[in-house]
Amino acid sequence: MGRCKGSLLLTFVSTTLFFISQASAQIDRIVIAAGTDEDHALQVISSEQDAQKKLALYEEFVQKYSSNPQAVAYGNWQLAQAYEGSGDMPKALEYGDKALTGSPHNLDILVSQAGIAQQAKSNLKLMDYAARGGEICTSIAKQTKPEGMNDDDFTRKIAEDKAATQNNCDFLETSGFNAITAETDPKNRMSEIEKFTAGYPDSKFSEQVSNYAMYTLGPGQLNDQARLVSFGEKTLATNPNSLPALLLMANYYAESNSSAKAITYAQKAIEVAKADAPEADKSRKLSAGAAHSTIGWAYLKQDKSTAAIPELKTAAGLLKGQDEQQYARTLYGLGFAYGKLNKLTEAREVLTEAVKIPGPLQAMSQDLLTKVNSARAKGK
Repeated sequence: MGRCKGSLLLTFVSTTLFFISQASAQIDRIVIAAGTDEDHALQVISSEQDAQKKLALYEEFVQKYSSNPQAVAYGNWQLAQAYEGSGDMPKALEYGDKALTGSPHNLDILVSQAGIAQQAKSNLKLMDYAARGGEICTSIAKQTKPEGMNDDDFTRKIAEDKAATQNNCDFLETSGFNAITAETDPKNRMSEIEKFTAGYPDSKFSEQVSNYAMYTLGPGQLNDQARLVSFGEKTLATNPNSLPALLLMANYYAESNSSAKAITYAQKAIEVAKADAPEADKSRKLSAGAAHSTIGWAYLKQDKSTAAIPELKTAAGLLKGQDEQQYARTLYGLGFAYGKLNKLTEAREVLTEAVKIPGPLQAMSQDLLTKVNSARAKGK
């Protein structure tokens, strides 16, 4: 998506500030009154062809009209774009930030700064701009109805405001998500994720961002279990149907021996996944399989082998050929449940399949299969 340059967006009218929202974040538009000294000065600057002279003129403009916040913001914005054009990204970011100081809720400047941060390969700065933009974009639907405006006109106003800012909001949201996917440092990535989720609580990328968060906080990365659970709870507070978060909480409580809570979260995940629906894809079937397996193991921990078996059988059917290690774990649990109920033939059947799968459960499955075979032999 392309970015608009500030010089194309400035409107010379008699108003000095437009705003959409009276909520926590208003949307700024830089406007210079036509016919003013500032207007004339900008026309002179725009006619200057020499890049270095134009820079000097903008610096002079900012100093001369320092008492006019709109003029200062615009001048700094133009300086940012000029330095971007010359390849000096640190200077471009510096002047763009000065512009945002004077016009903090300006989506056009935020989009410009996000583009500069991308070129500077600064994911942290990019996320700062994207998150700030997200808060502004989210505020549009939460604005207060102006006194005297009827409901139909207010609804129409919100729709028009959303349409007017859609391109900028989409650009910032996508840029923020791309920053997360490109980040290689786990600590930085998690910081970016937290800023993104605050700025875009209903993002179209919510599920992917949740997956990145859980990967980042999990083993092999930050390995921060408490923070992982906290993130899952926050995610479900804003999106109760987040499959990654539901599975995270189910697994956490299963490992914490809180079987009842584990089952509750897993059952909700099964409901959301709708694995039996014709349009269910591999991801949804895997999620449902993992949830059924979690319920089965929770029942095993409660010594409810009879209840565990149908859950584990369903899980095995969904996981077979899709996720070998989860499938192996499910087969081991199923073999254990059958063994507890002295259904040794069934136990032998599933464990024989489990030992064929390389991985951490292979040896355990072989050991349990040996015990099952020994028990069957004694029973003859």
